[in-house]
Amino acid sequence: MARDTGCSTGVAPRKRQTKSWGSYAGKDISPGRLKQLKATKSGKVKYMSKPKLLDLFCGAGGAAMGYHRAGFEVVGVDIKPQPHYPFEFYQADALEFSLVGYDAYHASPPCQRYSTMTKKWGRQNNHPDLIAVVRDVLSAIGCVYVIENVVGSPLINPLMLCGTMFGLGSGEYKLRRHRLFEISSGILFPPASCCHTGKALPVYGHAGGKSKRDGLTFPGTDTWRGGMGIDWMSGNELAEAIPPAYTEYIGNLLIKEIVANQHSLRLV
Repeated sequence: MARDTGCSTGVAPRKRQTKSWGSYAGKDISPGRLKQLKATKSGKVKYMSKPKLLDLFCGAGGAAMGYHRAGFEVVGVDIKPQPHYPFEFYQADALEFSLVGYDAYHASPPCQRYSTMTKKWGRQNNHPDLIAVVRDVLSAIGCVYVIENVVGSPLINPLMLCGTMFGLGSGEYKLRRHRLFEISSGILFPPASCCHTGKALPVYGHAGGKSKRDGLTFPGTDTWRGGMGIDWMSGNELAEAIPPAYTEYIGNLLIKEIVANQHSLRLV
């Protein structure tokens, strides 16, 4: 049984629901909802030795593990069941879930609308456009947030991270997985430059399968797990995951900011 988070979620952990990602299409936030969100500003969050992060659109928990390693207590929310999520999890609409009681927020809204192949085939309108909505929701709270998505998504001044910046890979393969992060506190510098030498590890499609389009034979799931630094996910989950090293790097910097902000508040 999940721990009491201290917020009015209105849902039980791992309760099955029937919504799909398509239910987000055309989503908007009413003025009343924004007013409610502004009432949950971070000043009402109690000081705690371990800051708490809400992981929205959490998937199977790649980002969550990085934040956990950085020192956060993590709670995940996703509209789909996530049986492999490694921390406290609620199946719910990420845009309706209670945001009260957290020090920081991470959101990974669906990326299909912004992907290169979706644009190539002119299928953008088949997928929801949620980044602006998510930004409105999180900025209304008034505390630290991160929005993650793919290259080509409409993030503001994003930080780009690549697996080669962290030495990620498996055997002869190097992980060239670019992801963008919009961070409310401003631009952060990457830990290193990309180094696209050697054989790229293709973590997309189906592990162990082939891509006629790209002329590739994909390595198996174990190679994907080693290259991503994730040992608990299936192949399909890995194809959509964020390597924990990315959010561990971001999380370490966010915690420093949260601690500094708390110290400033104590001096007021």
